[in-house]
Parts: sequence; structure tokens; C-alpha cells
Amino acid sequence: MSVLQTTPLNAFHRRQGGRMVDFAGWDMPVQYRSILEEHKAVRQRAGLFDVSHMGEAEVKGPEALKFLQHLVSNDCSKLFPGRVLYTVMCYPHGGVVDDLLVYMRGPDDYFLCINAGNIAKDIAWMQEQVKGFACTVTDRSADYGQIAIQGPKAVAIVQALTSSDLSGIKYYHFADGEVAGVKCIISRTGYTGEDGVELYCAAGDVERLTEAVLAAGLPHGLELTALGARDSLRLEAGFPLYGHEITENINPLVAGLGWVVKFDKGPFIGSAALQAEKAKGLAKKIVFFRTGDRRIVRAGSPVLNAAGNEVGQVVSGTLSPILNEAIGSALIDAAAAQDLLMVDIRGTKLNLHLVKPPFVPLKKH
Repeated sequence: MSVLQTTPLNAFHRRQGGRMVDFAGWDMPVQYRSILEEHKAVRQRAGLFDVSHMGEAEVKGPEALKFLQHLVSNDCSKLFPGRVLYTVMCYPHGGVVDDLLVYMRGPDDYFLCINAGNIAKDIAWMQEQVKGFACTVTDRSADYGQIAIQGPKAVAIVQALTSSDLSGIKYYHFADGEVAGVKCIISRTGYTGEDGVELYCAAGDVERLTEAVLAAGLPHGLELTALGARDSLRLEAGFPLYGHEITENINPLVAGLGWVVKFDKGPFIGSAALQAEKAKGLAKKIVFFRTGDRRIVRAGSPVLNAAGNEVGQVVSGTLSPILNEAIGSALIDAAAAQDLLMVDIRGTKLNLHLVKPPFVPLKKH
């Protein structure tokens, strides 16, 4: 049995009573007090997440932009220093290697944030693809700690700890600064649909930073929040999770992420396959649903049409604490999207009411 990886905040989580689980090979808290209360805290006040398990990489060199344009589906030429871009990396057949954030620090200097469970795969993929380009890909994952402060009060809490003007950092922008005396990349991003920031700092400084943010936030109702709430929050917001809405076999067009696929920028890995599939018409699609019932629809549950035939499979499911009903997503036959769809939960048929996410109003700025 392989040893679980730990973030620099592992001892902090245990002191704070976090219930620890194996998440993609990482020893991480799934909850502290309760997933329901942590979720509501983020929607109503603020939550503090450890996301130090996420991976980081640097792409540097005179052909860094040329390489990224080849590597990812979105158009990195639209970036400028201080701007962040959401995108995906694809395999030649169009399936997704990973989704990621690209930060432009300078003309030949980019910083990437990748998913925790994909670090080794992503780094190996990028280092193979960079051959022939005048730039380098360096894994910096072990060097960084990262926390996310999300919710209506998040920015005010962090603002009290920094001289940087957070109101001047717009959504999907970033700046270098100090928070509680710790040098950080201050990123106006998040995975909850709420306003907030994500702070990257040296791994050795992240516990001191976290303690300072927690102390500053407690009077404002900030709560420690863990993976359980992170998943229900992202699903309410309609954000994809690698391994669920996007996978090696679920490409960005099927996933409803066509807005990050820019064919007009020129060829990129997977572009030919994606263009061919778009021209032919998508056979499958990801849909989001609510049920009007509190019983959670689990990933892997078959999706049935009115005749009882299987037309897809649930890929994510949870209880929305805000709607007080089960919500989720499913990969279905595109032709079935207009049909009555249902799932069978222990002998009870539940209708799936398809919705265009988000499930709740987003407050990101």
C-alpha cells in the first residue's frame, strides 16, 4: 500500500479536528464540523480551504507562448502580465489530459496550476510535448503551499492582512504581494462560484499564513472548509471536476466547455479530432440536473429514458445544501437530452430535471 502524500498543513488539519481521508493519494480533510455547515458558511460568510495538494509548474523561455498555444485549447495570446486563463490540455484524440489555470507573469514566464491527482501525469505529458520548443517545463509543486478563501466576506478578511488593494485585482487576475507578512501570489480565482482569493506561497510559510487568515476571519464567521464542501460548492456552481465531467474519454466539447476551445488560434494538440467531432455532431453530452428529492444520486447510476432504456450514466451527484435537493451531472446520449430522463434509486424512479448551471446565483467578481 502506497504512503499517502501530505500537504504542509497536515498537522494543522489534525489539530483542528479535520476528518482525514485518502483523496487522489493525498491525506486530506473531507470535513471539520459538517459538510452542510461548511458549505453554507462559504455561501453566506467565508470558508478557508487547504488546496496545497494542487500542482504547480513553470513554463519559461523565448518560445513559452508558442508552446502553450500548441499545448492547450484556449488562446494564451490573449494573456498579459497579471492575467489568468482557464483551459484544458487534450490528447490527440480530443480527450482531456487535465484542466488547468495559466498565469502570465511576463512575456516568457508562465505559471500553471494543475490538479493534484494528475501532477505526475501532467508534468510528464508537458515535458514530452515541450521537446523542440525553446522553453522549459519545471515542476514546482513541492515548493508551493496554497489556500483558498471564498465567500461574500472573503476579500474583506484578506484585505485586512495586506497592503495590496484587492479591489484592484479583478476576477481571473492576480498580483504579487504580502499577506500577513508572507510573500504570496494573490489570485482572484476560486472553485466555489463565490468571490474570493487563492493565495500561493512558499510551502514553509503556508501554516503561518493559514493561522493568520483564520484568526482574522473567525470574528467574521469564517469557517475551515474541506473537500466535501468543496465538491458540493463546485457542483452547485456547475464547474467540472477531472475524472467526472472531463476525462481522457470526455472531451471539452462533450463537457460543455466549448468556450475554452479556440480553433481560430491555430492547431493545438487534439484540435483536429475536436473539429471533426464538432462537424459531425456530438454523440454524447454532459448535462446537469436537479431531482426535487433529497436522495443523492450517486456517480455511476444509470440514466434511463421513459421506456426504461439506459441512455447515459451519472458522473457527479450530491445534495445541494442551498436548494435542499439532490443535484448532479450525467453523460448521456445527445439525442436523449430532449426526452424524459430518470434514475432508479433502490426501486424508486426519480425524474431528472435538466438545468443550465449554475444551480445558484454566482457572486464571483
